[in-house]
Amino acid sequence: MKKFLIAAAAACLCTSSAMAQDADEPWKESPFHCKPGETYVMNVMVSGVEYWYPVYEMFKQAAHQFGCETKYTGTPDYDVNKQIASFQQVLAQKPAGILLHPMNPDPFIEPINEAIKQGTAVVTFAADSPNSNRTSYITSDNLREGSVAADEIAKATGGKGEYAVLENPGQDNHDRRVSSFIARMKEKYPDMKLVGRAATNQDPSKAYQAVLSLAQAHPDLSAVFMPEASSAIGAAQAAQELGGKIKIVNVDVNAKVLDMIKAGQITAAIDPNQGAQGYYGFILLWLAAHPQLIDPMNDYKSAGFNPMGIPLLDNGYAVVTKDNADDFYWDKYLKRRGTKGIDG
Repeated sequence: MKKFLIAAAAACLCTSSAMAQDADEPWKESPFHCKPGETYVMNVMVSGVEYWYPVYEMFKQAAHQFGCETKYTGTPDYDVNKQIASFQQVLAQKPAGILLHPMNPDPFIEPINEAIKQGTAVVTFAADSPNSNRTSYITSDNLREGSVAADEIAKATGGKGEYAVLENPGQDNHDRRVSSFIARMKEKYPDMKLVGRAATNQDPSKAYQAVLSLAQAHPDLSAVFMPEASSAIGAAQAAQELGGKIKIVNVDVNAKVLDMIKAGQITAAIDPNQGAQGYYGFILLWLAAHPQLIDPMNDYKSAGFNPMGIPLLDNGYAVVTKDNADDFYWDKYLKRRGTKGIDG
């Protein structure tokens, strides 16, 4: 499936270049081009989180290469009902497709299905609503990320000691990272003992207090893992105040996390390949919105499903340490690209 997608993407880009030579009526030359006004939307929870920015940057680039328009939408609050409301507001504008990060899987089943009935394609990314009718799902391998985080902590501690987990229960991709992290520890590093778990819900202040409390209850605490970046900031601050012996490993990065990695306050971060997630996410979404271009030898016509569906596409990840942290700063990335970010 991945080879098919990459081949399709290459074909799309080639035809887009060819169409640029005939600016009068480009859609007569190839179907791989948007009609005037054709719009694709990215919808997220907690819209101010830096993680989304490079995803949207490459979503936007792919869309512009197809001659499409884009919008970035969501809610600034950690509230599934507010995200659903923002999704429905976008849907009322009848976009061609929505690339969606659903905060929770089940509450989005009905909104996604209604969107598809209306004729708006939906592809999920980074978190899924697997029981909905969304056409495709693109993400890094959350289970692999948790396992790699366990390996990084074991490397930093010599595979011995006590560890704790800060988590965000209910968010599907975070739950997967935590469960695989703990499973890897139990399987591969029997000399490491889980001594505590705390729900910090992406709140740095809660993470700070949680690490202080965990360390007080367990003086030999040597490492803490969390499945996102915001909690890592508070956790690392507490670890430093406790003498800097507690190793911090998390998933995702932002400028503050990168600064703390370079300063040695965070050991490592596992970062999904956000740009690829956005670029391939758009291509999946565009194809989902144009299923008439795909005619596979299967039962899609009689069964009534979108022939394009790709159940899962892995966009990859990177392990961020002191050695490569400079490559992950958002401002440096924008400067290199010569763009202005979300609004540019």
